[in-house]
Amino acid sequence: MLQQRTLKSLTKAVGVGLHSGQRVELTLRPAAPDTGIVFRRVDLPQPVDIPISAQAVTDTRLASTISSGSAKVHTVEHLMSACAGLGIDNLYVDITAEEVPILDGSASAFVFLLQSAGIELQAAPKRFIRVLKPVEVREGQGDNLKWARLEPYHGYKLSFEIDFAHRVVNSTGQRVAFDLGSGSYVRDIARARTFGFTKDVEMMRANGLSLGGGLDNAVVMDDYRVLNTDGLRYDDEFVKHKMLDAMGDLYVLGKPLLAAYSAFRSGHALNNKLLRELLSQPDAYEVVTFDDEKSAPQGFATLARAW
Repeated sequence: MLQQRTLKSLTKAVGVGLHSGQRVELTLRPAAPDTGIVFRRVDLPQPVDIPISAQAVTDTRLASTISSGSAKVHTVEHLMSACAGLGIDNLYVDITAEEVPILDGSASAFVFLLQSAGIELQAAPKRFIRVLKPVEVREGQGDNLKWARLEPYHGYKLSFEIDFAHRVVNSTGQRVAFDLGSGSYVRDIARARTFGFTKDVEMMRANGLSLGGGLDNAVVMDDYRVLNTDGLRYDDEFVKHKMLDAMGDLYVLGKPLLAAYSAFRSGHALNNKLLRELLSQPDAYEVVTFDDEKSAPQGFATLARAW
């Protein structure tokens, strides 16, 4: 059968929050089958567990924030994206502040942490959410239109299109497609960094945001060029980062999707709205397992082998 996965051992990282600028320690620990991914605020007088779920997302301004009561964890999407790309089902994430460290601005550092801890197969079937009919959410009209959609597909593929009126972004690809069955998340998606514009960074910092951001953890552009001396990691790094974000946003569902996801100008808010719309229609999905790896979609069976 296709089995659930967790870590073989714990692993740690120290960094700063992108928006808070706070120093934060992160410890990733193995978890038992069917635990899911649970963030734990260990800095509070009484530690608080925040299991990920679509309903746990309570703020989507600039990042995905999950909460339980007054306890929050901001900017979970890059770590969640790495978990989705590596097929991690069960994990405890101990955190000493309210924001996941930004590290290098992509998911690649989280991929390294997870792989260095070792990935272990567990004696429990991996559960998927299989989409049975199209589900779509839309916002705005004309030049302000944005949408996101899930459709039935025996596997997991994504297509994403951005629309930034900026000379640097225009010179790169603004649309990207990725299929987990034929592509490599680690090679093709994980290294894409978050990005921003100098004029926006100045405004955000004036409002107490992006305090931990800089050229070592983001692609930064002025009106004409990329300011990072090492340039871009991918020719289409901007849209690939949006796809990286989307994979993290969708993985807060708690189980991997069997679906085709497509989006135009979507972001954290619309991605979460799409998940909630899916869950509101019981006839739009089902939970499935695979007793035989050969019947599983391409990509997932490969992932099911331990490192």
